[in-house]
Amino acid sequence: MWEDPIIQEIYQVREAHSHKFNNDLQAIYQDLKEQEKNSNRKFISYVPQFLKDVSVFQKKNLG
Repeated sequence: MWEDPIIQEIYQVREAHSHKFNNDLQAIYQDLKEQEKNSNRKFISYVPQFLKDVSVFQKKNLG
C-alpha cells in the first residue's frame, strides 16, 4: 500500500506531541490553546446555528 510521506510526517509529529504530554488529552488541549494564544494569528469560532423548524428537515430526509 502506498504511503504519503507528508501524512506520515504529520502522524509522527502528532505522536511526539502526544507522548510529550503522556497522552493526556486535557494537557494536549491546554498546550494547543496556549500556542494559539501566543501566536499572532487570528482564530475564529463560529456559533452553532440551530434549525428553527426541524419538521421540514425530517420530511425531506424521511420521505
